[in-house]
Amino acid sequence: MAAIPRLTYRLVIAVTAPATVWLRGAAQSHTWNRLSGGGDRARHLDLATLARLRLILLVGFVVAALAVPVTASATTIYAASSLSKVVTSIAPGNTYSFAGSDTLAFQIENGAPADVFLSAAPLYAERLHSKGLCATPVVFALNTLTFVTPASNPAGITRVQQLDRPGGYRLAVGGKHVPLGIYTRTLLGKLGLGRALTKNTVSSYQKASDVTSVIALGSADAGVVYTTDWYANTTKLLAIPVPASAQPLIRYEACVVTRPGSDTTAANAVIARLSSLAGRQALFNAHFGLPPKT
Repeated sequence: MAAIPRLTYRLVIAVTAPATVWLRGAAQSHTWNRLSGGGDRARHLDLATLARLRLILLVGFVVAALAVPVTASATTIYAASSLSKVVTSIAPGNTYSFAGSDTLAFQIENGAPADVFLSAAPLYAERLHSKGLCATPVVFALNTLTFVTPASNPAGITRVQQLDRPGGYRLAVGGKHVPLGIYTRTLLGKLGLGRALTKNTVSSYQKASDVTSVIALGSADAGVVYTTDWYANTTKLLAIPVPASAQPLIRYEACVVTRPGSDTTAANAVIARLSSLAGRQALFNAHFGLPPKT
């Protein structure tokens, strides 16, 4: 049972304290009238006293009920880890779960209590939509990839093409089923470097933020990250140019999750904020690309 807030408790005491006085008066009156034989008049006074008591108690309980704070449940946002900094500023005060988009989609498919899904790739939002688990997805942000090394660049990598040489570099990349991993493999394929992931020592991660952290800490010689993550870590990461022609199309999609008990009104409000002027400005400031305003 939830504890009564201190303010509510004090209000109940303040409002119902007179009832205690009346109750004592009623008891004393009843005792006196029994001894003095007050008759009908005494019974009338006792009934009037009890009526006043009931009224005071009723008012006390009403005030107590009104004094209990009503806490609105926060909207639960499941979002790709590359959105962790910007989403909390655009839609603050909510409940967040940041992970790989594929992991989040799987959780939603299995009943996770999400209200909003923000995916780093259309694949997962549209998969949920095809299963009737979310409303029509909308594109709200764009991104690109950047090939990076630790700031000190201990392996001396200056060109992406070096990955195709027998150098035994330690590479950090996204897992093959997460958006960053899918985009990375597309990028390497366009550069003719598909074999780079077999010629080098490769560590795969399920969260884009983990790839960034591993390289920044020097635990990998190089890797591919979202450009937004490089901008957020320019003092720790060195960017190596990547031809624009090799860049995959990276689109972030948002959708309202449809499940029993979901707050679709609040969820739609979150997506509206992402597409608002302030939301787009926040995304732009975080170096995301912006889709055309609809």
